[in-house]
Amino acid sequence: MLCQNCNQREANVHITKIINGVKQELHLCEECARENNEFNIDIMNPFNFASPMSFQNILEGFFEMMGSPYQIPEPVTCPVCHQSFDDFKRTGKMGCANCYRTFNAEITPIIKRVHGNIQHTGKVPKRTGGILKIKRDIERLKEELRVAVMNEEYEKAAKLRDQIKELESKLDK
Repeated sequence: MLCQNCNQREANVHITKIINGVKQELHLCEECARENNEFNIDIMNPFNFASPMSFQNILEGFFEMMGSPYQIPEPVTCPVCHQSFDDFKRTGKMGCANCYRTFNAEITPIIKRVHGNIQHTGKVPKRTGGILKIKRDIERLKEELRVAVMNEEYEKAAKLRDQIKELESKLDK
């Protein structure tokens, strides 16, 4: 296929652009693609992280999609590293560990939307995960207890209460 711009060289850059549901395909040679500033493509360095499809730009898109209810009325900065939330939005990186506490209300909805949950639910090593497993079991049992009480299953609720107390005593040791 020949380049749609110069009609001389072989087209080896294929660009599909969709704007308002209208699909536009463009087949260009390397030289014409490099000269075409509309797409901002660096053929010589395809892994250029300053390109328009960077992680930071994707994060900015999430923030723009969220709209006004999530915007911060005044610039909040981390008391430790003095990074602002706007700095985080621009770079996609936290300045320090304290930033997670400072910007917790702003980043929690984003993390929940991206990952589906805000707590780790994966595997835990057996050697170091004993306490974490007990805590998760307690949380699960408390939820079962709440449901049992709502359904007026008091015998089941008493058994669950005893199991919770037993696990909590293990945690205290």
